[in-house]
Parts: sequence; structure tokens; C-alpha cells
Amino acid sequence: RQVLAQTLSPYADARKQAEAQLNQASKQPGHAMEVVRLVASADAADAAVRQSAAVHFKNLIKKGWDESKDEADRHGIVISGEDRITVKKHLVELMCTVPPQIQAQVSESISLIAGVDFPKKWEYLLPELVQKMQSPDLAVVNGCLMTVNAIFKRFRYVQRSDALYADLIFALNHMQQPLLIMFVQTGKQIEASQNDPQKLTQLFESLRLMCRIFFSLNFQDLPEFFEDHMKEWMDEFAKYLQYTNPLLVDADEETDSSPIDKLQAAIIENIKIYADKDEEPFIPFLPDFTKLVWNLLIGLTTYPKHDRLTVSSIKFLSSLVEKKMHNNLFQERSTLEQIVTSIVIPNLMVREADEEKFEDDPQEYILTEIEGSDSESRRKVSRDLLRAMCRQFEVATTEICKQHIADMLAQSARDPSKWAAKDAAIHLMLGTAIRLESHQGVSELNENVNMLEFFSTQVFSELQDTNHSNRPMVKATALKFVCTFRKQFTREQLISLLPLLIAHLGSPSIVVHTLAGYGIERILMTSEVDPTTQQKRYKISRVELQPLLESLFTGLFGIIDNTEWNENEHVMKCTMRALSRAGEDVVPITGIVFNKLAAALERVCKNPRNPSYNHYLFESIAALVRNVCSKDASQTAQLEALLFPPFQIVLQMDISEFTPYVFQVLAQLLEYRPKETGLGEAYTSLFAPLLTPSLWERKGNVPGLVRLLTAYLKMSAADLVAGGHLRAFLGIFQKLIASKATEASSIELLTAITIYVPIDQLREYLNTIFRLILTKLAQGKSNKFPVLAIQYFALFSGLHGGQAIFDCLNGVSPGAAMSLLVQIWSPKAKNAAYSLTSAKTQAVGLTRLLCETPALLADDNVKKIWAQTFASVVGILSSNTFSANDVDADEPEIEIAYDASYSQLSLATKKAHDPFPHVADPMAMFKESLEQLNTAHPGVLSPIVQLGVSSDPKIASGFQSICQRTGLRL
Repeated sequence: RQVLAQTLSPYADARKQAEAQLNQASKQPGHAMEVVRLVASADAADAAVRQSAAVHFKNLIKKGWDESKDEADRHGIVISGEDRITVKKHLVELMCTVPPQIQAQVSESISLIAGVDFPKKWEYLLPELVQKMQSPDLAVVNGCLMTVNAIFKRFRYVQRSDALYADLIFALNHMQQPLLIMFVQTGKQIEASQNDPQKLTQLFESLRLMCRIFFSLNFQDLPEFFEDHMKEWMDEFAKYLQYTNPLLVDADEETDSSPIDKLQAAIIENIKIYADKDEEPFIPFLPDFTKLVWNLLIGLTTYPKHDRLTVSSIKFLSSLVEKKMHNNLFQERSTLEQIVTSIVIPNLMVREADEEKFEDDPQEYILTEIEGSDSESRRKVSRDLLRAMCRQFEVATTEICKQHIADMLAQSARDPSKWAAKDAAIHLMLGTAIRLESHQGVSELNENVNMLEFFSTQVFSELQDTNHSNRPMVKATALKFVCTFRKQFTREQLISLLPLLIAHLGSPSIVVHTLAGYGIERILMTSEVDPTTQQKRYKISRVELQPLLESLFTGLFGIIDNTEWNENEHVMKCTMRALSRAGEDVVPITGIVFNKLAAALERVCKNPRNPSYNHYLFESIAALVRNVCSKDASQTAQLEALLFPPFQIVLQMDISEFTPYVFQVLAQLLEYRPKETGLGEAYTSLFAPLLTPSLWERKGNVPGLVRLLTAYLKMSAADLVAGGHLRAFLGIFQKLIASKATEASSIELLTAITIYVPIDQLREYLNTIFRLILTKLAQGKSNKFPVLAIQYFALFSGLHGGQAIFDCLNGVSPGAAMSLLVQIWSPKAKNAAYSLTSAKTQAVGLTRLLCETPALLADDNVKKIWAQTFASVVGILSSNTFSANDVDADEPEIEIAYDASYSQLSLATKKAHDPFPHVADPMAMFKESLEQLNTAHPGVLSPIVQLGVSSDPKIASGFQSICQRTGLRL
């Protein structure tokens, strides 16, 4: 109790000490139950401490409940089997007895445990929750409904599988009937409580939560029970789409939705599921629901309180309009006209709330304007509705929209203060002109619209206007227009447009300069097919970008340097893309650019709040390193001098969000460093701290650290071994191989050790190394590790010979080599050949194994193993993987998959190392090795080869093509 009270202290040191004590206590059995008892205590004076305990308990569950996770991922948290049983036994009862704020935390804890244990290890959870829903206390009822809703979210937006359906059937069997009974009974309570707004609010929340449970249970398929009781459900839904009660509506409220609005939005999302799936039992109800939603939509205000309901309603109509089977509902021109006039245009018009959001909450506004965003606005769904109308009624819809566009443009031209009309006209064009669109841009236009003429006459002038205070919302829409149709503009048009977009980086409006940066980044990534070579190329080449770099970076860093604005991830992404595309053209301004990036890094070190911005910041640094050092490796010393000071700050402050990035860039720099210069003072002094065990405890650090240690080995393995550090490297390998989360990194480190450390210095450790690998294989807990292991075995065999790998494996356990070859290596060899380098490694390693291991020709049984392995090598040598090129001709699209653990820097990636540069052609090596073996064992090989190729026609064909290409004759 005292420790949890200290976590609420206003003093940071006291909080930090208390958190450390809690962290230590969580590693002891019984701690979870102590916390539960504190949450359950009824001392009102300790309300804040109970709340803190509930949050702490939820975090314990989140990190430590799932026993399938590695111990490191569970943060050492111990929850005994006995405690698990007790917790599950009492948690629902606890949720029903605590105050609302604590109830929310307990409810979330239940859903977290259910995510792991339900239903197989917690079969009584759902019956207990259903039983508690009979309580007369609506707070208890809604707490239980909230919990069930959270648990059932697992059935939404996921691919169907046998396991999912088994859980869904379990849920349906316990919930479908009580849900309908409760929904009807709650309706009766509402009828009896028409004059009690407080009770009505709770009852409507109950109905809303039941609707969300309905949504989850019906998301995958229409269950039989719901089909049988379709009329009861639809009658209830229809009733509430017409429900009114002035007591539940605050006429002066503009922002917060009423209980009725929230329920109606949930109901419309439910019926949309049935409409989307064309469920036959629902078809008879469709005309009535279409009218109900239409009438509801027409009567809604433009206030933000109706945004969710409006969006849900328009999405429902869109789902009907875009299907040919419902054409009869919308095909009349008057109906299409009414949709455009009464629904689309009012919801495209700028509202006072939009202007406020544009100024006061620009990040939220931007979310609705960029491509691929999940954020839904009235404008976005209205444009989608237009596109749905054009798909079915293109000519009529286009004619109607053209007239409205002309009228609105004329209105704006007559009275410049009516700029909102022009803004809506551009959005109307955005909704009408697009026929097909993907994340790469618009691929097909509506032939009935002249988009380029509209751009020239209406949009271009907005971009040319350099008065930033003049109609910024229209400028933002114009920038969106350019970005949307970037693929339709010619190379020459884009080159002329880029300076205009760069000028808008100087706008004081966050929305305008963000959309300018976003648009520039998308344009720099826009590609076309070269008519001469038929190869993909960027529309804006490096040569065409070069004259714009000064003004572009001036604009971008003008935004980044402004400390009054929040970190802008889109502007930083544009900076990264510009640096990446500029290549060596950025070398003359390296110092200036880096100082700007270093200043940005120094600022975010104080509060790393935007993961995407931080990621693009480090990508920008990586791009700068690549551009400078790939041109002139001697420049690494200058970059080290610039980079080490800010990076040392990150490491000294132990900023966990940044250390994985720092290790990657340090590795990238060291890889470029000329070998003759050695490690240098900075890297030499950094080495010892890298071996600190606490650094390796954090999973996110591991890939970057391993890459950095690999770079150390490549640069100076002899000095590191002479300094007695080999044992430390192998100790790290042993630690990493023990965890599923870091097993890939363990093999990566071992690969580097094996490549760069002479075999004589490694020999005394080989038995331990191979024992660890074979033990891990025997445990069979990982599907990926066998492929990692055989990739290492192939490397070792390729470097040191087939007999050497056989001896090492059999040294751990007699017969292990043959067993592993039959059960794992040969069957999975092709899986391990997933790239050019890995395929070459397998081919070289297995060739040496086949041709340098006498034991494989000892008797007829063993010869079968030789034949099986031979077939694997032929399969690799004749595969598409082996003939593929590792180098991607196009720059990779860098997207964020931030997960607090590790985010790889795409622009810091290194080219795959070829451990066999002396083998120019593995196929030629295969041929020569087989011929030498054939000479040493006359008449032995042909029948075994025949046995190997006879098992699969593809292998036989592959071997035949190898023979033809190399001239192999046995």
C-alpha cells in the first residue's frame, strides 16, 4: 500500500524508487494476489491508491500472464498456477463491486486474461458474466457488457480459421439467446423510464454495448440463431432508428453525441454487416431500413456531435449504392440528384468545427486528408459515396456533379468570401473523377471528367498564390488534389509543380505545410515505365531534383527547427525521402544538414513522444551516412565526429526508444570505415560498454547490437580475439540462442564469429557451440530455428569442409550428423535458400558435404541419404531463388511498423555478405566436385545420382539443365 502510494508522489525520485520496488516485487510469487486484495479493499480514503493498484495489476497481466512468451518478454513477472486459479475465480465478482474508474481497469484485466485463456482455460467466464448481467444494478450490467464486448472483439477483422470458429461457437452458445432476451427486456425498461434521463442514459448504453456484441458475433457469418430470430432483432433496431426523447438531447450541445445518437450509429453498423454480405434473410428488411437511414441522415445537423452517426449512415448507403442488385433503389435521376444535393454537398462543405480543427487540432485534421488513413470524416465518406454512385451510374452522377461544381465555382468567383464553395467543388471533383485508386495513387479516371483542365483553371491558381494567409483551407485542398492525381501528371508537369509545393512549406499553417511535405514525398516516390528500356523509373530523377535541393531543405528544416510546433512526421518523412533520392548531391551540404538533424535529435531526446517522427529522423541520418560514405569512405571520420556526441547522449541517458537506432547507425558507419584505419579511438572506447549484460536484456537492442558486433569482427577480429574477447562473444551467443525472440540474432552473431575468427582459435569452443544448437533443435519449440541452424551448418561446411561439419555434429552425439541430414537439413534445405546469398551458401555447403564426406558412400542405406541430399542441391541450383537478383532496382517504400521493441532502419540496411567470394559460379563448383568424386569412386556415382533425380520430375529436369549448361558427364 505504501509503495503504491509513493507511485503517486509529485517527486520523480520517489516515484522511480517505488516503481523499482514494484518491479522487484512482481518477480515474487503471491504478488499479484496481494495487489488484488488491495484493489478489493473498501477503504474510501485509499481510492487513489486502489486505482493505482488496479492499473498496476492490469500491467502485471498484460506483461506476465501469457506463459507462452519468453521470460524476457514477461519481464520476470511470476504469477503462480495457484494465483492464476484464484484470480480468475474472483475477478468478475471484484469488477461488480468496485467503483466505476476501478471497474474499467478490472474489466480490461479480465479481457487481457481472456485473450490468453478464454475459452479453453476459462470456460466458466462467460456463464458467470451472463449470470451477473441479471443484476438490478445497471453499473454492474454495463460493466459485464463492456467486458464481453472487449473479449468478443477477437472475432472482428480477422481471417476465419477452425480455431476462431470453435471459440465463436462457444461464445454463441452462451451468449446469443441471453443477448436477445436482454435487448428486448431493456427496451421494456426504457418504455417504463421515459421521464428518468439518468436511468435512460444507462439503459441506452446497455443497448449500445449489446449492439457491439451483436456486431462481433455476426461479423464472420450470419449465425443460425440470428437468422431464426431476424424479425425480432430487426423490429428492435427499426424502433430505435425512429426513437426520440427530448430529455436525452441537449439542444445546446454541439460536440458530444447523445445516448440515442450512439445507439443509432451502432445499429446502422450492425445492419451494414448484413447488407455487405447480401444475407438473404435480411433482404426483405432492406427497403425499410434504407428509408429509415435516409430520413435519419437528412435530419442530422452538421455539428460534430452527429459526425459518427452521419459517417455510419453514409457508409451504409454507399454499401448499397455500389451493388448492382440494389440499383432499383437508386436508379432514378431524381434520387441521385437528392443524394448529391441533400447528403454529399452538405457534408463536403467546410463547417465552423472544421475551421476550428484546421487551426487548433491540425494533426487530427491531417489524418482525414492523407491516403491510407483509417480516420474517417464526413468528407471522406461523402467522396466514397460519390465514387460508389459513379461505379453504378457514372454518366448521370457525373452530369449532376458537373452542374453543381460549375454553380459553386461561379458562386465563389462572384464573392471571394464564399471560398468554402470552391473548396467543396474541388472535393466534389475528387469524388467524381476517380474510377480506380490504390495506395500507389489513382490508376484510372472517369472518362466523363477532364481532370487536367479542371486543375489548370481552378486548382493551379491556388498553388501559385504565395499569400499564405489567403484561403489556407483551399490551398490545403489544392495540395491534396495534386497529391491524389500525381500519377496523371506528366514528368514535365510535376517538375514545374514541385517549386510551388516547396513554396508552401513556408506556410505558417500546419495543415498546409504538412500537406505540402506529404505531397512532395509522394511525388518523389512516383514512378513510370521508361518507354525505351521498359524499366520502372522515378518520374522525378536525381538530376531534376538537384536544382531544387537548397529551397527544399530550407523549407523542410524551417518547419523542423520551429520548436513551437509539434514534431511533424510527414515533414520528417519528406526530409528522409529527399536525402535518400538526392544521393551524393547532398555531400556538399552534409555538415549543415547533419547539424539540423542533430538539433532535432537533441530536442526529441527530452521527450520521445512521436515514434514515426523519430523513426524518420534516424532514417534521415542513415540516408546521410549512406550518401556520404558510399561516395567516399574516407569521410567516415568526419561523420563519426558529428555523430558520436549526440549518440553518446542517447546511450548515457539510456533512451530505450532510440538505442536500437543508434546501434544500427553506428554499425552502418563502422561497415563503411576503411579497414586500414582500424577501429579508431571512438569505436575502441565504445566496445567494452557494448558487452554490458543490461544492454542485452532489452530485446529491442539485440538486432542492432549484433550487427554492430559483427561490424567490429569484420573490422578487427584478430585484435578482439587477442584481447581475450572471444569468450564474451560466445557468451552472448549462448544467451541469445536460449530465447525464441533472439534466436535469429544468435545465429547471425555466430555466423560472423565463424567467418571472421580463424578456425584454430575457435576449435576449443566448437563442441559447446554445436551442443547448444542441437539442444535447441531437439526442444522443437521454434518453427524458424531449424532453417537458421541448417543455414549455419551450410556455412560451416562451405568454409571448413563436409568432414569437418560431420565431425562436429557427431562429436556432440554419435550418429547426429546422419540423423540431422535426413530429418532436417535435406528436407528443409530449399527453405533455407530464400535469397541469392543464402542459396549460394546452401549450394556450396551441401556440395562440399556430398563430395568430401566418405561416410556418405559407406553402404547402400547411407547412399540413399546421399541421393536425397543430392536432390536438394539440384533443387536449389535450378530454382528461381538461385537465379534471382538480390538487388531491388526500385527504392523500398519505407513504412512504419513501430513496436517499441525494434524498428529496422531501411536506409541503414547492409548488402548481404557473401562468405564465398572465391566461388564465382556454384553450379560450376558442383560440376567440378562431382567429377572429382566420380573419378575417385568409378562407377559408384551414376546409380546414386539416378536414384536422387528419379523421385521428382522437376529434379530430373533441373539436373538435365545443369548438365547441359556445365557439360557435366558422369
